[in-house]
Amino acid sequence: MSLIGKEVLPFTANAYQNGEFITVSDENFKGKWSVVCFYPADFTFVCPTELEDLQNQYATLKDLGVEVYSVSTDTHFTHKAWHDHSDAIGKIEYIMIGDPSQKITRGFDVLDEEEGLAQRGTFIIDPDGIVQAMEINADGIGRDASTLVNKIKAAQYVRNNPGEVCPAKWQEGAATLKPSLDLVGKI
Repeated sequence: MSLIGKEVLPFTANAYQNGEFITVSDENFKGKWSVVCFYPADFTFVCPTELEDLQNQYATLKDLGVEVYSVSTDTHFTHKAWHDHSDAIGKIEYIMIGDPSQKITRGFDVLDEEEGLAQRGTFIIDPDGIVQAMEINADGIGRDASTLVNKIKAAQYVRNNPGEVCPAKWQEGAATLKPSLDLVGKI
């Protein structure tokens, strides 16, 4: 089932960020752009490479008005322990949400029911709390966070310029398209 164009389901969860435990809810996604990155588990192998890569893009994403959230079915306590003992995870400044109840993971339809773990799902959420883009990878395929920057720029452009769309490989400042009868069959 696709979540594109759908509002994030209500949730409240505990999270870890910058040495503190905090509470996060779906309301945190309102009023700004958000990236939610689900991953299978703390203290694993591919996951720390992805989360460190996401941290490497964090300043750029913040400059675009985006907040980043990582989510696994581990607890916020486990996130802190991982943060304290992993060089890669120790760099993370963004919010790490614990979802031991699996409510958030199930709400985003990325729960591997058999394993009880999240799949590698990435979601871009607009300031209204609506999912604008999503990608789900198999467990063995790590993600490249640099691709998020252009996707978010395109999503923000389309939101701010009704009637225009961004073609494949669109880069900020490049030409966009205005769908119309005149374009049918000419691209």
